[in-house]
Amino acid sequence: MQTKPWYWIDNTESLNTPALAIYPDRVKHNIDLLIGSISEVARLRPHVKTCKAIEPVLLMLESGITKFKCATIAEAEMLAMAKAPDVLLAYPIVGASVDRFLELIKTFPETAFSCLVDDPTSAQILNDAAFGQNLKIPVYIDLNIGMNRTGINPNKAVDLYNFCAIKEALTPMGLHAYDGHIHAADFETRRQQWHASFMQVKLVKQELMAKGFASPKIIAGGTPTFPFYAEEPDVECSPGTFIYWDEGYRQHFTEQLFLPAALLVARVVSLPDQTKICMDLGHKSMASESSLDKRVRFLNAPDLKLISHSEEHLVANAGENHHFKIGDVLYGLPWHICPTVALHQSATTVENHQITGSWETIARNRKITL
Repeated sequence: MQTKPWYWIDNTESLNTPALAIYPDRVKHNIDLLIGSISEVARLRPHVKTCKAIEPVLLMLESGITKFKCATIAEAEMLAMAKAPDVLLAYPIVGASVDRFLELIKTFPETAFSCLVDDPTSAQILNDAAFGQNLKIPVYIDLNIGMNRTGINPNKAVDLYNFCAIKEALTPMGLHAYDGHIHAADFETRRQQWHASFMQVKLVKQELMAKGFASPKIIAGGTPTFPFYAEEPDVECSPGTFIYWDEGYRQHFTEQLFLPAALLVARVVSLPDQTKICMDLGHKSMASESSLDKRVRFLNAPDLKLISHSEEHLVANAGENHHFKIGDVLYGLPWHICPTVALHQSATTVENHQITGSWETIARNRKITL
C-alpha cells in the first residue's frame, strides 16, 4: 500500500485556492524541538511575526513558554488576548503608537509589557506620556550590532541606559540585539560573524556592571543565530521562523531540524501552451520580494521552472508532454514564510490528511481593537 506524502490533503474539493495550509502536528514538533535545544524553557522568547495567530501561541504556552516578542501593537494585543504573561514589543514606539501602547498596558493588566528604546528623544516622549498616566514602563536598550536598521550605536548605549534609569516612568531592564544581517549558510562562518557581533553586547553589559548597574538581561538573535545564543546561559533567545519553517531556512540552516509546517495550496487554472501551466498563486498570496527562483518549491512538482509571477497568476514551464491538467492541486513550500502568512486572512488546518478547521491570522492587521 502506497503511503501518502505528509502534506497530502484528501478533501480538497471545498478548499478555495490559493490557500495557506497549516499542519498543527508539525507545529507542535517544532515547538518541542525548540524547547529541547536550550538549557531551560525560561530562556525562550519566540517572536510571533511568523505565525500572527492565537492558536500557535496557545500551543507554545501549553508547552511552558511564557515570554514572547512581537513587532506591532496588533501582535502584542494578540498575545495579550492569549494571556501571554510577558510580552516585549520590539519596535520603535513613536507617534500615535505611544498612546496605543499605554492603552494596551491598561487594557491587559495580566500581561507584563515592555518595549525597546534606542534614542533619548523617543525615550523622553514615552516617559512623559507614561508618567502622565501613572504608568511605569520596563524598557530594553536596542543595540545596533550590524543590522543598521534600528538600535543605538553600542558606544552610546550606556549613556542611554543611564538616561532611562533616572526617568520617572522608565525602568531599564537590559539590552536587546537583533542580528538579521548574519545568515551565512556555512555554520562556522555564521558562528564567527555572530561572535564578532555579540562581543559588542557583552562589552556594553560589562560597562554597565562596572558603573554599578545590576547585570542587565539580554534578549538577542533570531532563528539563524539561535544555536549560538542557546549556548549562552544568560541570553533570552528570540527565534520566529522555527514555528512554520520555510524553504529558504531549510536550505541555508541545515543544522536546524525544524519541519515545514505551512504550505501554499494552489491549483492549475490554465494551460497556455504545450509546455506551460498557470497556477492561482499570485503576488497577493505569496511573498515576492526575492527573485523568481526563490519564491516557492512545489513538493509534488519539484521540477517546475517558474517563468512569471503577477498579482493572481504564477506561470511555470512543465516541459514537453507534461501530465498536468486543469484543476490539479499543487503543494508549495514558500521560500519566505513570514510575509507569506501575512497575506492570508486565515490558514486552513490539516490533520491526518483532512481539513479540520482554520486559524485566523488575526495580527496581520495593523489594528485589532486598540
